[in-house]
Amino acid sequence: MLVNQRPTPDACAAPAPQGGWLGFAPWRLSGLVLAPLMNDPAALQALGPAVDAPPYKGAPRAPVLYIKPRNTLATSDTPMPLPPGVPALQVGASIALLIGRTACRVAAADALACVAGLALVADLSVPHDSFYRPSVRFKALDGSCRVAAPVAFGQQDLAALSLQVTIDGERVQAATTAGLLRPAAQLLADVSAFMTLNPGDLLLLGVPHGAPLVRAGQRVAVLAPGIGEIAFAVEAAP
Repeated sequence: MLVNQRPTPDACAAPAPQGGWLGFAPWRLSGLVLAPLMNDPAALQALGPAVDAPPYKGAPRAPVLYIKPRNTLATSDTPMPLPPGVPALQVGASIALLIGRTACRVAAADALACVAGLALVADLSVPHDSFYRPSVRFKALDGSCRVAAPVAFGQQDLAALSLQVTIDGERVQAATTAGLLRPAAQLLADVSAFMTLNPGDLLLLGVPHGAPLVRAGQRVAVLAPGIGEIAFAVEAAP
């Protein structure tokens, strides 16, 4: 889904994030979390010839974003229940830019000056094959956006951060932020070209292609050295 506007006032009045530091200074979140689809080149390549056929009709020319609504926000260790009828969830590991200054039509060379911090995110979703307007029920599950406490943005090389996902102690994915279609500064600049980002907003850099699956009874850990760690259990549907 292509997002080009901020949540309405009613949307901002949704229930507060689940527990922990999320609603408190110094890293008070606005409730807006944006994430790009297919910022990993492997995700676009995996579509193959389908990218030129309906409904896509060509590779995206601007960032294609989806929102993780406020009901999805949760801290690291809150158990995650599977939705009824869903046997597994995808675990998308990502780094988020925490906006510290209003970003509106900023140039890539100036974009990172708008970033106050970095946060590790576990972006959970129901597995689905199509990137075209994915259903809200796939992306907006309660508690499906796990955010670790942010760290200050300083000297980190945003093109050399590593991510690791383990399930029950076994490493199932290792990735880096190198080689993104839109590196951090370019992504922020391109998004700010059509929407304004405000302090407290989170912009994910995107999840690596091939997000692993987790099932009921398993425990997930997501790690980014120097940034943070997230760990939680997945429970059977109530």
